[in-house]
Amino acid sequence: MTPSPRLPLLAGLPPAVGAGLAIPVQGRINGALGTRLNDGIAAAVVSFSTGLALMILISLVLPRGRAGLARILPAVRSRAFPPVYVLAGGIGALFVFAQSFTVGILGVALFTVATVTGQTVSGLLVDRLGIGPAGRKPVTGIRVIGCLLTIAAVAWAVSPRFAGSAAVASDGGAGPGGGAASLLVPLLLPVAAGFLMSFQQAMNGTATVHYGTPIAATLVNFVAGSAVLWIAYAIKVSVAGWGNPLPGEWWYYVGGPMGCVFIGLGALLVRSLGVLVTGLGMIAGQLLGSLALDVVLPAPGTVVAPATVLGTILTLAAIILATLPWPRGALRR
Repeated sequence: MTPSPRLPLLAGLPPAVGAGLAIPVQGRINGALGTRLNDGIAAAVVSFSTGLALMILISLVLPRGRAGLARILPAVRSRAFPPVYVLAGGIGALFVFAQSFTVGILGVALFTVATVTGQTVSGLLVDRLGIGPAGRKPVTGIRVIGCLLTIAAVAWAVSPRFAGSAAVASDGGAGPGGGAASLLVPLLLPVAAGFLMSFQQAMNGTATVHYGTPIAATLVNFVAGSAVLWIAYAIKVSVAGWGNPLPGEWWYYVGGPMGCVFIGLGALLVRSLGVLVTGLGMIAGQLLGSLALDVVLPAPGTVVAPATVLGTILTLAAIILATLPWPRGALRR
């Protein structure tokens, strides 16, 4: 197998930002579906199942998809990478479940800050450990400062929506008692999902190197994630019964295909950019996509405040700070 050439930073960062644009749209769709079904697990099952159907079709129709499909079993049998990497889709299942279950409880603002915090911290860790195909990347002072600024800027950008998140909790979304204490448990789920996303990207990137295409890695993700979610849903149905019927509107079912976009691009880009830079690029896209959604298709009560725009700009500046090729030893820890 001939390895694909690595992309330079300036060529790889825009696709990472583009992949991140799909995340807030998927979050809006999956959160709405979870509310409509009154069942976060069912919404996650629908999202992953539609994504799996699309990836099966792509893998069978495209020549590159069929070639990657033929390499999956030989790569796993030869232990070209740790076998646990084929279960990376379970992390994606956790992320989609967190979207479906907690966006209605926390609101978009708290969910975004929680996932970005977890993903940024783990991006540093994964690069330092060298788990991804890009190898070890040092934890420099500049990178740490850029990550901290990213988290602060994201919090500032979504701060106008905190009032809406508090209103959701006070309406009973967070359970009896309301308030900050009742948000703690649902807040831990998106933090954990964000933290594990960097590991998922590293696993997918490594698998992509051996499959020869991100199409195969994305397919394996959706197979594993769908299996986990269907088992969880079967247990839920046996205990609590069926939820609300599926809606008829078509747009409830495009969250899964959007997941194919950012999982596939993430698997392709981590080899060139590393896990942290890929994740930061997606965070930038996530904020830009959220801002565009609030302007074009605002949710009820949405207000695009100056803090939203300025926080988004500061996030982009922080990401540039963390990704620029600074001189060796600059603020190195």
